[in-house]
Amino acid sequence: MASGRGSTRRLPENDSSIAYVQMDGLAVMKMVKHSHEESTGNMEVAQGALLGLVVENCLEITNCFPFPKPNDESMDEEEYQLAMMRRLRRVNVDHFHVGWYQSADVGNFLSLPLLESQYHYQTSIEESVVVIYDTQKTARGFLTVKAYRLTPQAIQMYKDNEFTPEALRNLKIGYESLFLEVPIVIKNSHLTNIMLSELADMIPEEDGSKFLDLGTASVLEGQLRCLMDRVDELNQEAIKFNRYQQQVIRQQQDKHRFLQKRSQENAARQAKDEPPLPEEDLNKLFRPIPVPQRLNPMIVSGQINTYSQHISQFCSQSLAKLYITQALQTAKEGKAAP
Repeated sequence: MASGRGSTRRLPENDSSIAYVQMDGLAVMKMVKHSHEESTGNMEVAQGALLGLVVENCLEITNCFPFPKPNDESMDEEEYQLAMMRRLRRVNVDHFHVGWYQSADVGNFLSLPLLESQYHYQTSIEESVVVIYDTQKTARGFLTVKAYRLTPQAIQMYKDNEFTPEALRNLKIGYESLFLEVPIVIKNSHLTNIMLSELADMIPEEDGSKFLDLGTASVLEGQLRCLMDRVDELNQEAIKFNRYQQQVIRQQQDKHRFLQKRSQENAARQAKDEPPLPEEDLNKLFRPIPVPQRLNPMIVSGQINTYSQHISQFCSQSLAKLYITQALQTAKEGKAAP
């Protein structure tokens, strides 16, 4: 997993506001190439470092390089990053560490390791971002690259290291307020834009006529299966929390019965002119029940929300295609009729 230790630099506090992220086409292509190699090879998540600089309220990302694989014990990750940045500096390439990137499947990137890694980055590098690249949506023709930063509430939550329901309620934080999306602008040189224009003219017209493809059942089925798994996981977390609440209620009832019994015994002893029983520490008799951590259920809720949004958007597009093709088919049949 990505780590923000070692190869970081502290930026001035007055440069902490980032309005948008500007990525060079070269950095995007290198990230896309690495992500697709990992997804088609061993189905692992691709991760790498982002290099660039901060210009006023813009974070410019000009280059990137992949992290070494976790199972490669012959290479230390921090030494590898430092060596890469030293070599890039020698050839006059931006070598400042400004964040990291990670591939995702259908936009579902929210996880505990990602939260921890981004927390370490933002506490070390004020302007750092995590760029999420969706391999599945890009493979279907929709380039999806998004940049995120942790909100101040999420950073404070990790600083306090308390994930109880009371702590999350006091911070007013939920899955929808963990990350803040930063707009991304992809910039190419003028020569690159000219080349892309020439390539666009060279593409045959029939290769761009598959926009009404209705073969979407497999994609929708995969998303629904992932959504069902997350709902089952959230249900298990809800069962655990309900069990905790029942245990707390049962313990409170036991405390109340114990105090009531003790008061009756003291009243009986007082009637006999005997000294009352000594008071005992209730926390020793009734040990506090540990409060279940609510961070994982919050992350699962965010994953469910992401899948639901993608399924809703996907179904809306499919229905629109269906009505368009139906209208085209009706018009074609009308022309064919004598």
